[in-house]
Parts: sequence; C-alpha cells; structure tokens
Amino acid sequence: MLDENLESYMAANFLAECTYYDLKQMLERKKVKSWLKSVSAFANTEGGSLFFGIADNHSVIGLQDAQADAEFISECINDRLDPIPEYDLIPKEEKGHTILELRIKKGLFTPYYYCQDGTRTAFVRYGNESVVATSQQLLSLVLKGSNRTWDSLSSNEEKGQHSFIMLANTYRKQTDLTFEDKLLKSWGLVDAATHLTNAGLLFVDDCPVYQSRIFCTRWNGLEKTNALNDTEYSGNLLYLLDMAMSFVRANTAMSWTTQPTYRQNNPDYSERAIFEVIVNHLIHRDYTVMGSEVHIDIYDDRLVVSSPGGMFDGTKIQERDLKTVSSYRRNPIIADVFAQLNYMEKRGSGLRRIQTLTASLPTYSEGKQPFFESDNQMFYTIVENVNYGAFPGHAKSSHKSEKVPLESSHKNENVPIESSHKEVKLGKTARYIVERIAAFSDINAEMLAEELGISYRQVLKHIDNLTKAGIIEREGGKRYGRWKIRE
Repeated sequence: MLDENLESYMAANFLAECTYYDLKQMLERKKVKSWLKSVSAFANTEGGSLFFGIADNHSVIGLQDAQADAEFISECINDRLDPIPEYDLIPKEEKGHTILELRIKKGLFTPYYYCQDGTRTAFVRYGNESVVATSQQLLSLVLKGSNRTWDSLSSNEEKGQHSFIMLANTYRKQTDLTFEDKLLKSWGLVDAATHLTNAGLLFVDDCPVYQSRIFCTRWNGLEKTNALNDTEYSGNLLYLLDMAMSFVRANTAMSWTTQPTYRQNNPDYSERAIFEVIVNHLIHRDYTVMGSEVHIDIYDDRLVVSSPGGMFDGTKIQERDLKTVSSYRRNPIIADVFAQLNYMEKRGSGLRRIQTLTASLPTYSEGKQPFFESDNQMFYTIVENVNYGAFPGHAKSSHKSEKVPLESSHKNENVPIESSHKEVKLGKTARYIVERIAAFSDINAEMLAEELGISYRQVLKHIDNLTKAGIIEREGGKRYGRWKIRE
C-alpha cells in the first residue's frame, strides 16, 4: 500500500473520488491516448496529477526505468497536446520503488486539444473520468481561453431599441436609489459601442433570448405522473424570478399549530430558501444550451429545481464538501447584477444558506435537509417538504397558499397579543406581518406587500407601528439583518 506520507499528500491535495488525480500502474507507450486524455482534461479544468507506478488499489508497483519514462511522457505531451500545458514531472521514492507524478497545472489558454491522425479532441474532467467535451463545454473553454464569458459577449441589439423599466423599478425598490442610465455600462449590460451584451439581453423588458424560460409543474403525488398545475414563463430574469416565486406560493401549503398565546405558522418551505434556490439557478445555468430551460417540479414531499449546466469546474457537487466549494461563476455579469439588486447574500454561501434557512423552520427535522446533485449536463437542488408526514392528512393537502384578507375589511376583528407588560390589539394585517416574521425572519417589506396585496408604504407603516409598540425589532442592517419578535 501507499506510504503514509504519500497518502497524506494525496488526501490533502486531491479529492478521494479521484477528481483531481489518476493512478496508472505503468506507462502505456502504445496507447498513449489512455493517459494523454487526462492531461488534456486536467489542463482544461482545474488541474490535477497522474501517478505512474501505482495500481488502482493504491498499491505501489514502481517503474523500472523512471528516467526513460519521464522523457517519453515529455515527448508525448509536446507532440500530441496543443497548446502545450504547463506541467511538472516529479519522481518519488516509495518503499524502495520509484514512481512518477505528472502534475498538470490549470490551463489559462483553453481548450487544450489532444491531437492524433489529423483530429483535435478536447477532454474535460468529470468526477473520476476524462471525457470528450461537449459542444457547449468546448464553447465555454474557448471563451475561458480568451478571458471572456458568454454573458459578456456583445450582441447585435442596440441599447436604444430596448427598455429597462423592470430593472430600474426593481433597483429603486430594493435599494431606495434612483437607477441611472450609466449603470448599464458599469454593470456590463452595454458595451462600449452601445450594443447590449448577452447579459443585457436577459434584463431588458422584452427579453429576446429564447432559452430564458422556466417550466413550473405541480405534480400529484411523489412522481411525474399527473400534473395538477403547470405553466411556462418566458422573459427577462427578473420576470422569471417573480413568476416562479408566485407559482411556488400558489402551489405549496401553509399549515399552523395553536400555541398558548399565538398561532404558529408552519410553511412547507422557507420562502427565502426557495428564493435563493431560484436565483442560484438563474445565475449559474448554462445559457449556451439551446432548447433547455430551468424547471421547477413540486411534489407532495419535495421541490426540485433543475437547470442546464453542471458544476463549472467539472466536479460533482454531491461529492464535495459545501464548506470548501469555491464560488466559480459561469455568468459573472448576471451574478453581479443580482448582487447590486440585493438579491444575493455573501458570495459563495448560497448553498449552505439554503440549508440553514430550511433548518430554521419550526417543523424541520433531521433528514429534511436540502441537498444538491449535478452531472456533466444538469444541476439539481432538492428541497424537502418539512411538513410532509408531520401532520395527519398533510399528504392530502390541496397545497393552496393561505391568503390573508386586507385589514380594511376586518376593522372590528382586532386580535389581542398578551405580554408581561400590556395587551396590544392588532388588526388582521398587522397580525399577519407578525406571524410571517415569526416564521421567516428574513422576510422584507416588498414580499409582505406582494403577499397582502397592499402598497409597500402601507407595509412600512405597519412595521413602524409594530416596532414602536415593542413587538418586533430589527437585528443587523437592511441588507443582511433579520427581524425578531420581542413579545
């Protein structure tokens, strides 16, 4: 078996699943493609190493003539790879045997092709395999090699032919700042020649990008059998986000349990968690894949969001520790726009935050944690329904969202809240706001206004009154703070 020092080195520098290394018992001289494809794949993704003289079971076999093998490896790379990647050949002594580590660095000038018989093939690393790059992956490698991303490419559309009313209104509502035309260029939505970039096309009011779509379906049961409700949305990213959230609200349930002095709301899902899930998929999906879109599938026991494009670095998310996953951004301009709109939290914390928000729900239990899966074509987020099976008859729920009537129609139905100091009487709207804050501390005035069907200013007035009455208080700033129920 491997020497402990080498085992420790490999464990510290590579994933156990061999995403970043390959083991070769010997140097194959007649079938050089068997190992050169890994050189291409490592250079095209995140780098990695090939260890020659080690069997698949990690036993050290060693090489008979390591020096000759090193010369042959260098010759093959120089002759068969275009461009030639940066690499190091490192001999190592293990229990009286000599092995070779071929360490390939992450390439800056992708794609790196394997050339043979007049053909050029680019490989990418996926899990523990080196596979031929798809046409979409090849396009991404070309863009990466030219230090460009798809969303930064200029289109043929003139800025003056389109409007950004929805973007301007959203920016003003989210930041209390006036949207200025110069932001379009500084955000990368318009190029120097006043043409829209691909990112710009995704934010104009009349978005012409065909693949900017979301398919939403509420299924009857636990599988894709009969659809209870389904719809398709197409348009700019802000519209897709709003419509997707509306569909989720209309097709998930809000149950409640009675406590000694109040009613506890028990939503199936954390609304903020679902919001972050959808934002994540809109930002990181592969827009070069034509004829594919984001899907939201709601079952009795779970909500699944899927989008085209696996992990940008070629790994499988289910094989990664979320604490160590770096924030690789396939579409950095789109991500930055969502950040400017305060629709993103700290970069790189989105997946863990989805889990944390779900775990904060009153009916959350072990085993209900959201999880993530990816392959070389798709990324999936699976969020468990925390109420499924928790209450009698829950599986038979109609999954209709509870809509609270406006306070104006219930002026004489004030509900008292008892505290150790005094009794405060609240109308239906104020009561609803308190209950929503209790269930969802991250909720904001815009969300409450949309749920209640009243103006943003009316919600702010209620929040101000509740704050002055000592019932709620704000912890932290406007962007990352949370609400807290004081009584």
